[in-house]
Amino acid sequence: MKYIKVKWLHSSPNTPVLLYSELDSDMWEVRKVEVYTDGRKDFADRNEMSGSTRLGIEPFPSLEIIAADPEFKPEVISREEFDTVWQHAKGTAR
Repeated sequence: MKYIKVKWLHSSPNTPVLLYSELDSDMWEVRKVEVYTDGRKDFADRNEMSGSTRLGIEPFPSLEIIAADPEFKPEVISREEFDTVWQHAKGTAR
């Protein structure tokens, strides 16, 4: 698995500013969390979702392709960081 965080630089309060994705070996999203400026977190996996968050319908692009757009700042993160965000989004953090 690979874990990615993408900062989305924009000013719309209705659009997420952080996108977290867990990707399988073929770069398909397995789990995803979207974080908004007000702190709200929505999530999706293959079994459930919240808000308007859904898994991608195509494989995730490379970080180089994402970074080519100045609105996006992608980075690889650890599984631990992703799992912490995931637990908070699902309301299961301890």
